[in-house]
Amino acid sequence: MYLPSHFALEDLSSAFDIIEERHVGTLVVESDSSFEANLLPWSLSRGVLGEAVLRGHVGKANPLTTLVQGEIPALVIFDLVDGYISPNWYPSKKLNQRVVPTWNYISVHAHGRAQLIHDSTWLAKLVTRLTDINESDQELPWQVSDAPDDFIAKQLQGIVGIEVVIERLDAKAKLSQNRASEDAAGAASGLGANDREHLLSAKMREVNE
Repeated sequence: MYLPSHFALEDLSSAFDIIEERHVGTLVVESDSSFEANLLPWSLSRGVLGEAVLRGHVGKANPLTTLVQGEIPALVIFDLVDGYISPNWYPSKKLNQRVVPTWNYISVHAHGRAQLIHDSTWLAKLVTRLTDINESDQELPWQVSDAPDDFIAKQLQGIVGIEVVIERLDAKAKLSQNRASEDAAGAASGLGANDREHLLSAKMREVNE
């Protein structure tokens, strides 16, 4: 990841916050002369680099189950939010035309080593954890225990766990920190047409105000 210092998030906890806010990330591993990428939900266990762990799962038919043999290098990409920034939103445009469009975003790249997990107890704990995370905003959260035990057991037989030990984190929040405060505020105000842009606008205001 290209990471200019004014966009870098140095605090490990802040990077973990982004991962947990997003919940889903794209796992990338090497496949012969190319790459295999899959968007997966993840559960994060925090810790120092080398001990922090991402846990997810895929279906047994997924090519990842043959590509991941032992421990292999892996990258998991968490893109929290992004949006186009128009030069029209910069007050400085009225003074001169020395402005160009850009794209603002928040992204975390987790580098580490991936391995498969076949243990049914491990998988049961993981799917319960992922369900609790993603059902937390429901009025009546669905629980794994709501389904019959034999049904859940059969579903677990069809998946394989993936564990990624995080060895390096690149975290970037490109939120107009390199612009004058008036331009940053103008860009934040120009966003907000949809939920994701509204979130980006809020993040920009937090950083630049």
